[in-house]
This record gives sequence, structure tokens and C-alpha cells, in this order.
Amino acid sequence: MAKTALVIDDSALMRRTIAEGLRKAGYEIITARNGEEGVAQVKKHQPDVVTLDINMPVMDGLTCLSLITEISDVPVVMVSSLTEQGALATFEALELGAVDYVGKPGGTVSLNMADVEEEIIAKVNAAVAAKKVNRVLPVSASAKPVEPVAAINKSANVDAVLIGVSTGGPGAIEALVRQLPAGFGAPIIIAQHMPERFTGVFAQRLNGVCQLEVIELSHTMALEPGVVHICKGGADAKLSLRSGKLFGSAIPAKSNYTWHPSVTHLINSAEGVIPAKRLVCVQLTGMGDDGAQAMAEMHKRGARTIAESQATAVVFGMPKCLIDLGGASEILPLDQIAQQLTKWVGK
Repeated sequence: MAKTALVIDDSALMRRTIAEGLRKAGYEIITARNGEEGVAQVKKHQPDVVTLDINMPVMDGLTCLSLITEISDVPVVMVSSLTEQGALATFEALELGAVDYVGKPGGTVSLNMADVEEEIIAKVNAAVAAKKVNRVLPVSASAKPVEPVAAINKSANVDAVLIGVSTGGPGAIEALVRQLPAGFGAPIIIAQHMPERFTGVFAQRLNGVCQLEVIELSHTMALEPGVVHICKGGADAKLSLRSGKLFGSAIPAKSNYTWHPSVTHLINSAEGVIPAKRLVCVQLTGMGDDGAQAMAEMHKRGARTIAESQATAVVFGMPKCLIDLGGASEILPLDQIAQQLTKWVGK
């Protein structure tokens, strides 16, 4: 039996374009012109997945999402303009429970949505299969995040922690980073698949709720212990040594990688820069296999690696690939990863 997708967008062009792509993927389509109609359609049809625009008349996407989450567990994929305002609204949507998002490449009414048709289909399919995980700590929570209770191994020698993540990532990253203690003993570099305009906003939001400093890796910079570096969206990240000090750079996206920032490129760039035994790699939630082979190779050379367990991964694809390759030193639920990193890295 075909699954049903509800497409909510005030633009007839957007509804038609998104619907056509999802029909090709085998979905039966229902549409709504605004959030109010969308909520009514969810109540009436109980669709298997929803795509939801943010900027709409009558009822906007965020209000619509909050009402949908009250009446249904249907997974929602946001469709957002690639602007700073769109990024802010998208992160609010993720905090409200949206599974993922797709950026409109041409603004609110995009004439080139065909460019992201494959991404929409992939993310809608992933959303249908996704696990409902409530793990985002709200900004209004205690200003001091809970510190890990694990003992710190002060003798550990770790030069960097490299993290790969995709679908379900913003919530996972926030939940992880908020548990890391001030003075964490190594730089953290995170490759989260995101558009260019989103990563700077994401870094700013995290910096406001974490004990560690969080910045966007938007140019060449020294990678400092106790700092979380979010790789620039729409680009790739490269590690290098300068006078014995570790640096990170944002470089133009490499066309031979599907997703950016590429986890595989980040991990591979550590070869010859950081001895494998002084490297920790973490594979969090996400569809696909980006970074899995590279992490498995590093693991063979002595790197310590963590794969998020199926119990907490919104989408188990990326960590499962690492596990299947025999490349995971540890398989842990999200709420135990910070403790393990603290044991290995120390302060």
C-alpha cells in the first residue's frame, strides 16, 4: 500500500513541484495551502509524512508544526528558504520536533526546486523511517548544562575529536555538546550536513547554551582545545599542521562528495596530520554512509571511534555503516557519548 505525503505550502508552484517529485517516489499526495488547512488535513487523513513550508499566510509553519505535534506523531520535513531568517525558523522547527529540513534554493518561491528533488525524496523517505526521539534540551532549561559523571582520564592524549552527523543532527549535537565540561581537553570539529547560511546561525545558538565555546569553521583558523568548530555549510573542511599546531580550513565543496560538509573529506584530511592513536571519531545519526569507511580505516590504524546506537539515532544509517564495517570501538546511546569522550580526552 502506497504511503501518503501531505504537502503544505502557500505557493501553488511549490505544492505542484514537491508533489510531482514525491509521486515519482511512489507517494499518494494530499496538499494544503496554509497551516490551518494542513492541521485539518492531518486530522482527516493521518498521512505518513508531511512537508511543511515556514512562511505562509493564515497560519505559519511553526504554529502549524506545534499543532501537528499535539495531535499526531507524523514525521515532518520543513521546507525553508536559505536565508538567515529561514535558518532561525528552521532551528525552531527542529526544536519543536521536525525530523529534517530541505532548503529552497531560490528563496520562498523557488523556480529551481527540481535541483533538490532528489534531496526531498531522500529526506522524506528517511523521515518516514525515522525514530521519534525527544532529546533536545530547551534553551529555557537550566543555564548550566549537566556535566558528565564519568571520571576524567588526565593521561589521555587526544589531538582532536571529529564528529560526523546528518539527519537528526542539530538535536543530537546540542544534546551531546551541552554535556561536555568546560576545559574539555581537545578541539572538536563537527561536519553536519547543512546549507551555507545555516551553520553560522547553528554555531551561535549552540554557543549560547553550552559550556564550551562554539564557532563556525568559516576560514582557516587554529583549532583550540575546548572549542567546538562547526564546519561551514556548503563547503568542505580540511585539517593541516602549521609550525606543529593544528589548523582547520573551509575549502570549496568537492564535487566528488554527495553531502557537504563531507564527513569523509574531514576524516581523510586528518591522515598525515594527526596520528591515528591521537584521534577520536564519532558517527552520529544520519542517512547514508558519509564518513563510515574513512572512520573504519582510521580505526584500523588505532583511532578510537564511537557509533551512536540504534536506540537513540533518529536515522541509523551512518552509524550502522560504521558498525557493519567493524569500525566502532564503542556503540553507545547518545546520552553516554559525552561521558566516554570525557574519559578518553580529559580536561
